[in-house]
Amino acid sequence: MRIVLISTPIGFLGSGKGGGVELTLNSLVSGLLSLGHSVEVVAPKNSKLYKSNEKAKLHFVEGEDQVSWQHQNYNSPVSIPDNSLLAGMLEKGLDIAKKADVLLNMSYDWLPIWMTLNLDIPIAHLISMGSESSVISNLISKVYTKYPYSFAFHSKIQANDYPFIRKPTIIGNGFKLDNYIFQDSIKGPLGWVGRVAPEKGLEDAVYVANELEEKLNVWGVIEDENYASKIEQSYPRGTIDWMGFLSTNELQKQLGKCRVLLNTPKWNEAYGNVIVEALACGVPVVAYKRGGPSEIIQHGKTGYLADPDDKETMLSYVEIIEKINRKKCREWVEKNASTEIFANKVVSWLNKVINQYK
Repeated sequence: MRIVLISTPIGFLGSGKGGGVELTLNSLVSGLLSLGHSVEVVAPKNSKLYKSNEKAKLHFVEGEDQVSWQHQNYNSPVSIPDNSLLAGMLEKGLDIAKKADVLLNMSYDWLPIWMTLNLDIPIAHLISMGSESSVISNLISKVYTKYPYSFAFHSKIQANDYPFIRKPTIIGNGFKLDNYIFQDSIKGPLGWVGRVAPEKGLEDAVYVANELEEKLNVWGVIEDENYASKIEQSYPRGTIDWMGFLSTNELQKQLGKCRVLLNTPKWNEAYGNVIVEALACGVPVVAYKRGGPSEIIQHGKTGYLADPDDKETMLSYVEIIEKINRKKCREWVEKNASTEIFANKVVSWLNKVINQYK
């Protein structure tokens, strides 16, 4: 197939602003290329794909970033800025897609989904969030009645946010395992990875570290400076070691040295990329039983699941983390979340999308 991908309009690929979509897109491109498909990616200016994905053609678009729906109210109206990056990317993608088999949209926003109702070009939507907007959810419901295969989700729990979709397509996610080195670091530090923003719940992980009188290594873009500062001031100096946003290659080297990854979201994560990245390095995970992570982690085998916001139980699980066999963590990823497994699921789904238009 010839497949055109539209990236997130939140930030350029490599900036970290696009969160998990950046990693998902690169993993998918890698898997599709390995299966022999032709891939073109429409992305914001300054975007970079992984070196291993150089066979994919990258098209740049300039414009004003969208505001993420994570930072808007559920009932907020749709807002499209002047010189919209999203509109520009969609325009470019649709033009290229005239000679392609399918356009795969990876942005969670209203405009690309609305265009599905107004074009005869097969458009597929990989939904990266739970229901964060009433106007988008209502539109998905409308499109679904006409094109029931046009949407795919990362996890069952995420898809449950859209109850009108009776048999959701669940495709999980995939990771290029050559990029992750297994490390048997059972005595290493505590780790936390993610955008530093309120919905990620970093303060709960810092609480655990403080109770253990340990340092917490934090990797990720500081999206909310006030939030980060408030947490830092709430605990003894040096409790947090800000490690910054790193490329996958550099992150996995450091993350693999941790004895455990803490995952503390305050909202339903669609999947939980950082959890699988940790597992791929052999790092067990202690997470809240909320969203996608609760489907990924095998309680007692690859980590532990605490009830949402239960910091004390999370702390107790960290204290027994050495019971987890780190090799089992890596094995789970190899069996369930490689780029090849992921890409095959996506190709199967895209064929169903294309067949709707015949």
